[in-house]
Formats: sequence, C-alpha cells, structure tokens
Amino acid sequence: MIVLGVIPARLQSSRLPRKVLREIAGRPMVCHVYERARKAGVLSDVLVATDADEVVAACRGFGIPAVLTSRDHPSGTDRVWEVAQSRAADVYVGIQADEPLLTAGHLQGLVEPFREAPDTQVTTLKIRATGDEIDNPNAVKVVCAVDGRALYFSRHSLPYDRDRRGAARFKHIGLYAYRRAALEAFHRLAPSPLELTERLEQLRFLEHGISIVVAETDDPTIGVDTEEDFRAAEAYLAGRRV
Repeated sequence: MIVLGVIPARLQSSRLPRKVLREIAGRPMVCHVYERARKAGVLSDVLVATDADEVVAACRGFGIPAVLTSRDHPSGTDRVWEVAQSRAADVYVGIQADEPLLTAGHLQGLVEPFREAPDTQVTTLKIRATGDEIDNPNAVKVVCAVDGRALYFSRHSLPYDRDRRGAARFKHIGLYAYRRAALEAFHRLAPSPLELTERLEQLRFLEHGISIVVAETDDPTIGVDTEEDFRAAEAYLAGRRV
C-alpha cells in the first residue's frame, strides 16, 4: 500500500501568523514535523505543500521536498487534494504543520484501519481530554460509535454527563488520512451547515454521509495555535533535541 504523507503549511495562519517558520531548537517548526513523519517508517514518502515561496525555500534549505500549491485553498484538506491530482497513492495522510510532537504511533493509528478494512475512507485520532481541555473551545472534542466511527466533533464539551458518572471525554487530534475518493468528495462539496457553525472542516464528511474512523492514541501532542502552545512545544523539543 502506497501511503503519501502531505504536510499542508499555510504561512499566514489566522491565530499565529508565520508559525510554520518559527524556529524551535534551531529549525523551523515545519522541519520538525517533516523529520518526525519521515523517521516514523509508516509513510512511503512525505512532502510539504504550501502557499508561499518562502516556505518552499526554507524547506529546500533543509533538504525537504516542498511543492507550491494554490493560495486560494480554504483548508489543509484542499491542499492535500491538489497534491493528489499529480501524486498517485492508495492513502494520503494529511499532517498539520503545527504538530511538532508527531509520533510514529500517531501515523500507525491513522494508516492501520485502511489495511484492516479496505472500505475505510477517512481516519483521524483521539486522546483522552485533560481537565483543562474539557471546556476549552480550542480543544475539539469527538464522540464515537461503538465501532469507532465518529458521531460528532464539537468545540463544546461532549458528551454531557447528566448523572455525573465520570464519562470519558476525548480530544480530537487534527491529523487525517484519506482515500482519494474522499478527498475528491470533500473538495467538490460546499462547506456544510454544521461545519460553518463549529468552524470544523471534518464535519463536512459526516454531514454528507462519509464515515470517519477514529483511532485512540496515548501519545500526547501539542497543536500549535497560540503563542502559549508554541512555547510549550519549544520547551519540549528543545529539551529532547528531537
């Protein structure tokens, strides 16, 4: 099975502009993501897909393959779709450029369902939410069916524990893997009502009947959306020198 890793890297993100080029332990954040993805041994190949010549130049300075994609893409999934138009693969793994704590376990969790069930269309990850994350709208929650399919994603705390039984809440980790058909459907379909309400692009799949298989992981990660997130990731990586 050919598995292509694609790292969408938009330079001017809304909450923390130019974060993909912010240096951690002497290298841009996107380099840490690429190096971890490449060393994991799960992917057939990995590349960066960006909207900025500056990111392409920075990546090539570290020997990282990078391609320039349209500046008009509203999401990372659309950027992965563009790569899929010219690069054939059985599965495409979308790896956010702001996930510098990526592990081999994360990638294995994304890819394994495609080996076990060939009809799998989309996969993603979840991890038990910490107390601070349960009511934090920046930590997206996911609830799943008993077979592991996602039922809903929300910035709100879900599920509501009416009888206070200590129900587990799970945080969604924003890494995905897709069949090409799922990428084509996502790109073709207009943003859906719940997607626009929650500002969560993955809801477009669910609203159009495309199942998302959610694998659980114990490997914590830091999605860098704020300056505080960046400092936390910087401290971790500078200490480990990974």
